[in-house]
Amino acid sequence: MNNLHKDLVIGSIFIAGTWSFISGQFISSTILFAIAAVYSNIAMRSKNSDLQ
Repeated sequence: MNNLHKDLVIGSIFIAGTWSFISGQFISSTILFAIAAVYSNIAMRSKNSDLQ
């Protein structure tokens, strides 16, 4: 996956989590924020390993 695609996936998951939080769906928003954080961390690690 290229960087644009990764950024779009992370951004859309984050926006969905924010919208769920505003709607009062706290469990689903927590899950979506966790998925976005983990996926972002994995994307950054793969980016850093490509540089080495």
